[in-house]
Amino acid sequence: MHIHFIGIGGAGLSALAHVMLGRGFVVSGSDPAAPNEATDSLEKLGARIFSGHDAQNIAGADLIVATSAAPSDNPELVAAHDQRIPVLKRREFLREVTRGYDVIAVAGSHGKTTTTAMIATILENAGSDPTVVIGGTVPSWNANARVGKSNWFVMEADEYDYAFLGVEPKIAVLTNVDYDHPDLFPTREMYQNVFAEFLKQTRDDGVVVVCGDERAATRVAKASGKTMLCYGFDAENDWRAVNVYANEWGGNDFEIFFENAFAVSASLQVPGQHNVLNALAALIAANVANVKRETSIATLEKFSGVGRRFEIHGSFNGATLVDDYAHHPTEIRATLRAARQRFADARLVVLFQPHTFSRTRALLDEFVNAFEDADEILITEIYAARETDDSGLSSRELVEQMNKRARYVETLEEAEKMLRAELRAGDVLLALGAGDVNQVTAELVGNEYA
Repeated sequence: MHIHFIGIGGAGLSALAHVMLGRGFVVSGSDPAAPNEATDSLEKLGARIFSGHDAQNIAGADLIVATSAAPSDNPELVAAHDQRIPVLKRREFLREVTRGYDVIAVAGSHGKTTTTAMIATILENAGSDPTVVIGGTVPSWNANARVGKSNWFVMEADEYDYAFLGVEPKIAVLTNVDYDHPDLFPTREMYQNVFAEFLKQTRDDGVVVVCGDERAATRVAKASGKTMLCYGFDAENDWRAVNVYANEWGGNDFEIFFENAFAVSASLQVPGQHNVLNALAALIAANVANVKRETSIATLEKFSGVGRRFEIHGSFNGATLVDDYAHHPTEIRATLRAARQRFADARLVVLFQPHTFSRTRALLDEFVNAFEDADEILITEIYAARETDDSGLSSRELVEQMNKRARYVETLEEAEKMLRAELRAGDVLLALGAGDVNQVTAELVGNEYA
C-alpha cells in the first residue's frame, strides 16, 4: 500500500511516515520545507520526497494523510478528491496506526516531547521494544520515531486540531493545561474541555498520570472518572520529588517519595525543575508498564534531552549556543530559569521569534513578563506558520511594552549579523521559538540544518 503524506516535513507527520516505512509501506510525501533534517532521514529510509505541492506528486497513492495546515485548495488534496483517493487527517490516521496497541499517550501544553522521550527511552532500555512517535529528535535514534515489535506504542499526544482524540490510551499522561492555540480554541474553557475529552478516552483498565501541582490539569483528570496517579512537588501527591538541588552536570538531584515514604533517589543532567516533573511522570508511566525502577532511574540519569529542547548546538566566539522550542510564556520562563541554574554566571542573550499572530495577540501581556532571567533580548518578527494577519500586528508591539529591555530585529539575517558582532566568550545564546529561529544558531556554527 502506498501512503502519501502532505506536509511530511513537519514533526507530526514525519514521525508517522517513519513508522509506516518501518512497517513495510510505500511512502511518499511533499513539503515546501523540504529538504530538511526530517525529510532527509525519511529519504534514506526509502521515502520519495517532493519539495512543494503538485497534483502529480500523489501518483500511485492509495491513501493520503494531510497536515492540518493544508488548505482545501492544496493541489494534492484537490487531485486526491478528484481521483477519489481516501484522505485522512492526523487524528483519523492515528486511530488506524495505534489500533490493537497498548498506547502510552503524553499530553499537555508543555513538556510532552521530553516526557515522551523519557518514557520511550526507559521502555527501550528495559527491552520492551516500543514503537514511538514523538515531536522531537531523540539523539540516540537520530530520528523522531522508532518501530518496535512489542505491543507498546508510546506517543506524544498533540491537542492541535484535536489530533489526540484519535487514540485510546492505556496510560494517559497529562503534564499541564495552560491555555494555548487561540486560533483553534477561542476560550480557555474550550481548551480545557478538549483535554477532558481526551482523558475520558483512556481505557477502563488504564490509568491517568497527572501533575497534581497543576490545578487545571488535576481538575480535568478528576472529571474523567478514570483511575488517577498524581505527581509533583506538593505533599498531597501520590509521587513527589523532595530535596531538589543542583548537581555538577547542570541538572538536579532529588529524592522520590511514594505515599510519603522514601522510594528512590534520582539524578538528571537535563536542567530545570520542569524536567524533574517530566522525569517523575516518566517514572510513574514506566512503573505502570511494569518496568523495574532501577532501569528507569538509570535511564533518566543518562538522558541527555531531545532536539530543540535546551539543545546545546555548539559555540561561536566562545559563546555557548542553545536551541529551545519554547514559544509560550510559561515555557520561556521555565527555559530561562533552567539556563540561569546551569549557567549561573553567564550573560544570557535571548533571540526570540514569536510563533503565530493569534498566540502573540492572545498572550501578549504574559510574553512581556516572561523574560526576567535574560540579560539581553532580541525579538524578531512573528513567524506566521499557518496563519495570515490583516491587523498589522508586529513584534514591535511586544518590544514597546517591554520598557526598552528588548530590541526589535526584523529578520533572522539581521539578528545573525548583530549576534556575530556582539556575542563574546562566556555568553550563552538561547534561540527560542517554534519557527525557524534555530537557523541562526545553525549559521553561527556552520551547519546545513538547524
